[in-house]
Amino acid sequence: MFTNLTTIRLVLLLLMLLVIALTVLGVLQGPADISLSHIGTIFKQALFTAPGSDIANWQHSVIMDIRLPRVIIALFAGASLALCGLVMQGMFRNPLASPSVLGVSSGASLGAVIAIYLGFSLISAWAIPLFAFIGAGVSLSIVYRVASSRGQTNIATLLLSGVAISALNVAATSLLLALSLSNWDVARMIIYWTMGGLDGRTWDHVLIILPIVLSGFVLLLFYSKQLDLLLLGEQHALSVGVDVRKTRLNLLIISSAMVGASVSVVGGIGFIGLVVPHILRLLLGPAHRYLLPACLFGGAITLLGADLFLNSFFSEQAIPLGVVTAALGAPFFLFLLIKQRFVLS
Repeated sequence: MFTNLTTIRLVLLLLMLLVIALTVLGVLQGPADISLSHIGTIFKQALFTAPGSDIANWQHSVIMDIRLPRVIIALFAGASLALCGLVMQGMFRNPLASPSVLGVSSGASLGAVIAIYLGFSLISAWAIPLFAFIGAGVSLSIVYRVASSRGQTNIATLLLSGVAISALNVAATSLLLALSLSNWDVARMIIYWTMGGLDGRTWDHVLIILPIVLSGFVLLLFYSKQLDLLLLGEQHALSVGVDVRKTRLNLLIISSAMVGASVSVVGGIGFIGLVVPHILRLLLGPAHRYLLPACLFGGAITLLGADLFLNSFFSEQAIPLGVVTAALGAPFFLFLLIKQRFVLS
């Protein structure tokens, strides 16, 4: 663990530089060969309305309409999931807590699928994010209520109720998928959401996820001290004047909004909220004023890196992005379960 402040700041700087490097690679990567100098010219034209050049319209369209929205969405979706995982692990004082483990991601997916199945997604672009937010909030509220009694939260009950709610959400999602098989367009959309991916994402999706994640991150920064105190225990937080119930409620609302925005745009992407905060906490220690920006960068690096990996080695197989994150995260989750087995028993 890095305890020196200078070292922690150096790690944060390196994470930020890695985000910038992967962003450049993400914009460069693709079947169409467009040089870095041409990309720079395209950005100048977009930002400063520079005069015409030898840049073809198709090159401008590929960069500005396809690659750049995809990269931005990957950055903010990954950051959102990692930040929410960090908040849940801090609130519930358990490294196993994450949006996917506690049923929040599956609840958001169910909300998105309900919006698709009922046709609300055709009425407004905000229907899926709204239903995803409601699904995430309802799922997390149920899990929290089941595990809490007299101001205390039982961690084992919390995790088990999360597994139960997640299974219930998956069952309801599967039921809606089965009922929609007579309409292939609807069934295809549902399948796509459940698997997760970044194909076909546009600036409309950027406008959905970017303001919610950015505003959520700023709000979480104001709760960094409360998260530190909750990590020491509810009684300790109460003894120093923290309104535990109100703080948790506000953090649940912020987390649900961020998970809902992420799932509504990229579908079901699991385990980033579990793995990234845990690794960064091991590196940087428990202080949330450092962990929050670290998870912002770490989550962005993980999802964009997974997308770059898929596009580099499996570009013709159309493997869902959620498969990569699950393949990386599931073994890590098993490792954490083994470490925690005495606590769970």
